[in-house]
Amino acid sequence: MSKWTPSSWRAKPAKHIPDDYPDVKALSDVEQTLKGYPPLVFAGEARRLKAKLADVAMGKSFLLQGGDCAESFKEFHPDNLRDMFRVMMQMAVVLTYGAGQPVVKVGRIAGQFGKPRSSPIEERDGMTLPSYRGDNINGMAFTPEARIPDPERLLKAYGQSAATLNLLRAFSTGGYADLRNIHKWTLGFVGDNATNAKYEALCEKISDALDFMEACGVTAQSTPQMASTDYYTSHEGLLLGYEEAMTRIDSTTGRWYDTSAHMLWIGNRTRQLDHAHVEFMRGIENPIAMKVGEGLEGDELLRLLDTLNPNNEAGRITLIARYGHDKVAKGLPTLARAVKAAGRHVVWSCDPMHGNTVKTDTGYKTRPFNNILSEVQQFMQVLHSEGCWPGGVHFEMTGQNVTECLGGSAREVREEDLSSRYHTHCDPRLNADQALELAFLIAEELRGYRKEDASRLAS
Repeated sequence: MSKWTPSSWRAKPAKHIPDDYPDVKALSDVEQTLKGYPPLVFAGEARRLKAKLADVAMGKSFLLQGGDCAESFKEFHPDNLRDMFRVMMQMAVVLTYGAGQPVVKVGRIAGQFGKPRSSPIEERDGMTLPSYRGDNINGMAFTPEARIPDPERLLKAYGQSAATLNLLRAFSTGGYADLRNIHKWTLGFVGDNATNAKYEALCEKISDALDFMEACGVTAQSTPQMASTDYYTSHEGLLLGYEEAMTRIDSTTGRWYDTSAHMLWIGNRTRQLDHAHVEFMRGIENPIAMKVGEGLEGDELLRLLDTLNPNNEAGRITLIARYGHDKVAKGLPTLARAVKAAGRHVVWSCDPMHGNTVKTDTGYKTRPFNNILSEVQQFMQVLHSEGCWPGGVHFEMTGQNVTECLGGSAREVREEDLSSRYHTHCDPRLNADQALELAFLIAEELRGYRKEDASRLAS
């Protein structure tokens, strides 16, 4: 294998990276400017995440990864960031309590701007323009001017990512994540419904447990983990020029880390073995993930793992399965058997969003809640039957009260409701009620598997 450098990807074919910037020198100048900017995350943080993911790979923890389909400049607001953070905290508490395991929290945030698109062009009312590709590339407005790629958007994306990380660090370590605030995480965005009542009942149990522990001398002062949490960031490493600019040598280890996020992932459309995205990812020390789905065979997956994780390091690779509820039972077993037989250490996670996108007669892209739940359940059943740990979920979600995904029993979204609060810039997201309801249902599944495994070991 050829020697790796942060720029060696440039000699490879690269899909879904725009090649129509009108001023190539301006793009190069922006990338050079970014090379002089401070890192957004630190190598030590990425190493801690890798260690936590190693526990997930060994069946000792669970990965919760979620956030916006694509961040936007327009909707950037501290209230939106707070709401996303607290709905993930709610989900993590439900999963931790229900499944009896630590939950590793990773946001699709502070860098998740660019998106690969199924078509490079978009047509409306007889006009054809380049597709909107994310706020760090071009604008959403359907005008020729907005759809021109602008390298200055990369600088704005960096600034927004830095501000986002600053606030997330304050939330996670400044007291907001204290378990004593568990009731306050619901204020303002979860209504009076069965799921909320279930959550409040859980909060009472946890509060009673905290009172007992405090009486025994276990407090936030003696156990800091009770008053703070680890929260990590991730995004698809799509724009490799930006990722290259943010890749630095760690002064502690002398190894290369991409400091744009703690975890990067390779998309389903860019995981070709001899292409640029795999080439770039193989050389950075961050934990990395890869979307896997329909059309990927076991031998090809093993070759990708040989390239991306030649030392079979636990915590290095997360495989995010994205099939669709009607395809996962057919496609996933082959990959699970291949990985299991080869003795590869991976985190298995489920993305039940991208394979379940449909379009209504009125033109709205949406995702039915029941299909999302069905894919998660089948994912868990398949992996458990193959002797693998179904170790995580990967959701496109928001803390806002949107109407983008159909269904959910807490506050059902019907087709006629979609137009009322359909705010996404790209793909439909779960709202807070739907995300919390899913967390309860997943916790019940995990608890069942734990009991089954414990019973089998005891016998």
